[in-house]
Amino acid sequence: MKFRDFIKEKMILIVGTILALSSVEILLLAYNISILIRLYCAIIIIFVVALAILIEYKKKKDYYNELIKNMEDLKEKYLISEIIKTPNFIEGKILKDILQDTGKSMLENVNYYKNIQEDYKEYIELWIHEVKIPIAASKMIIENNKNEVTKSIDEELDKVENYTEQALFYARSNAVEKDYIINKTNLKEIVNGAILKNKTTLLNEKVSIELSNLKDEEVYTDSKWAVFIINQIIQNAIKYSKKENKKIEISSQEKNDKVILYIKDNGIGIKKGEITRVFERGFTGENGRIIGQKSTGIGLYLCKKLCDRLGLGIELNSEKDKGTEVRIIFPKNSYTNF
Repeated sequence: MKFRDFIKEKMILIVGTILALSSVEILLLAYNISILIRLYCAIIIIFVVALAILIEYKKKKDYYNELIKNMEDLKEKYLISEIIKTPNFIEGKILKDILQDTGKSMLENVNYYKNIQEDYKEYIELWIHEVKIPIAASKMIIENNKNEVTKSIDEELDKVENYTEQALFYARSNAVEKDYIINKTNLKEIVNGAILKNKTTLLNEKVSIELSNLKDEEVYTDSKWAVFIINQIIQNAIKYSKKENKKIEISSQEKNDKVILYIKDNGIGIKKGEITRVFERGFTGENGRIIGQKSTGIGLYLCKKLCDRLGLGIELNSEKDKGTEVRIIFPKNSYTNF
């Protein structure tokens, strides 16, 4: 609070005091009172008013400066009403009461919409679990009635199953901590689990998988979420592969207290200017607009989000028409973060 601004607010009081003082001086002239007495009265009045203004300025300056400092230091600024002290002047008390009422109303409003969001999330999860039943039943029927038509239907059902799984993990991505357990896990088993999910598509698309440099490493992560992340990357590699000699190389390398998983394809690659945006939600880039390649821009966004939640690192390098390499960095112990 600047003293100049405060004085401007007190101009009515100052002008009123000057007018009142002038009136008193004129009144005292009529009674032939000594000039010393008149000066003493004027000085006393000026001193008392000036002292009152200075005391009020000091109280308000200290209070509002502390309020501003607390606001700057506070991460959740909406909690300011909970930490400010009760001031000893009426305007400050009114302000604190308003802030507390506003904060309470805001929290009630947030909780209302949070409950609505939770209800919707629970419905989505329930719906996904329910829709998996007819998908599984359809796959059993196809298994017992194999032909070219059912083979195509099975491939489309795999896509439906992937999209439902993606929706489930997306719904849970904001509260990963409620649905994961970090354990020592075999990296090769995680990779094999992701490959198995794509077995049919890999065979149909004639994509070869090379695992010669994949080591039998132990890492700390949640296997279910890790399988989903690797699965999304493999699906991208299949989706954006070339027409011939399709290949995905999966390898690993131990470095200090971490294990780096490399997933490299020889597909159509990504433009240089788009690499920094591939983890943005909804970003599809040039490849997403290629005829026959429909992309939601959710897969890599989810991978990055889940890696951040699980304490994993994820990096991507790509060169147009030469392929893409994704690196996932796993900790070798439960205390490593990336």
